[in-house]
Amino acid sequence: MQYTIGQFAALTQLSSYTLRYYEKEELLQVARDAAGRRRYTDADVAWLQFIKRLKETGMSIHNIRSYARLRYQGDATLAARLALLEQHKLSVVEEKLKWEQNLVKLEEKISADCKMKLNT
Repeated sequence: MQYTIGQFAALTQLSSYTLRYYEKEELLQVARDAAGRRRYTDADVAWLQFIKRLKETGMSIHNIRSYARLRYQGDATLAARLALLEQHKLSVVEEKLKWEQNLVKLEEKISADCKMKLNT
C-alpha cells in the first residue's frame, strides 16, 4: 500500500514537519511519484517504527543516521549495523542499571520518610 505524507503522518503519529526533517537528515528515503509527491509504503511504516524505538531508547540522531545509511546500502552492511546495535544495547543496559539504582535510592528515601512521619 502507498500513503501520502498526510496519511503517513496520521498512521505514524508524527507530523509532516517531522517526516520532512527525517528525510532531510537522511533517516528516511522516500519514493516519489511522477509529480514529485512523496509516496510512503508499509516498509516505511516498519522502518519508522524502528527509528522511533531507537530514539526512545536514547540513540542519537547521528547514530540513527549512520545506521540508516548502512541500511539503505543493503545486506553487505549487516555486520556494521549489528555492531551499531550491539553498542547501543550496551548503552541502554548501562542506562537501565542507573535507573534501577536511582529507583532503589528513591524507594529507600520514601520508606525512611514514611517511618519518620509515623513516628511523629
